[in-house]
Amino acid sequence: MIRKIESFDPCMGFIDELCRDPKFADPMLANDEEMQVNLLRSLEKPNDHVLGVYEGETLTGLFVFLIIEEEKYIEMIVGLSRDISAYEEILTWLQENYHGFKADFVFNPKNYLLRDLLRQKDASFEPEQVKMLLDRRASEAAAAADTSGVVPLSEEYREQYISLHGKEAYWTAEKVIARPDRFSVFLALDGGRAVGYIDITNCYEENEPYDLFVDEAYRRRGWGRKLLLAAVAANRPKDMMLLVDIDNEPAIALYRSAGFVKAEGQGNLTVSWRIGE
Repeated sequence: MIRKIESFDPCMGFIDELCRDPKFADPMLANDEEMQVNLLRSLEKPNDHVLGVYEGETLTGLFVFLIIEEEKYIEMIVGLSRDISAYEEILTWLQENYHGFKADFVFNPKNYLLRDLLRQKDASFEPEQVKMLLDRRASEAAAAADTSGVVPLSEEYREQYISLHGKEAYWTAEKVIARPDRFSVFLALDGGRAVGYIDITNCYEENEPYDLFVDEAYRRRGWGRKLLLAAVAANRPKDMMLLVDIDNEPAIALYRSAGFVKAEGQGNLTVSWRIGE
């Protein structure tokens, strides 16, 4: 049975137990800030649906879904369960209520229960990602690093940024521009031409680069590192993390050169499911 969660107080034992389980811990709850933002404050957010799956009076699954009806988009913000029937029930609920919506799931790569169920539904799997954290000493060094040619986004370069930006992700250039409370944007300029960009969150104590891109003709010239270091310097004194495909050695080398180190056991898997299709 699925019920709407009205208070987390009766659920904290369940939440704490799952967060300690290496197979079923949720990577979106890796620290205190994420616990607050992604779980505890979800009851206050109008587009967040907080649901419990129960067997009798026993909680077997707890889920938070961001659901944007007008965009037919769903994102699993939190998914906590180690009971296959709980996952089956919540996926059936999505299928019965949100046919045709796109649903994105970000979860622990060791969570074989959710992984296998989504495979059965022919969902689209992205490569597994590893989490990297910025060393604080590197953050301090970034303030003195050479970032010449990198500037914050301004109206002068708005159209160039939009033209350069990826079009497939949920956070398009237009959506990023519309949310200065959430994102900062830096551009790499070569002779007045935008040749790369980085979108980075700015509203958390631990921010992350959402997208880093350099035009193919300008790669291997140091622009990626300059963009990253400019974002790191602007983010001080806050912390920073990022996610990178586990087999993307060039990107991992770039991030290491800027002072990021792997956070073992904190990777994730992203899966997209077009519900009912």
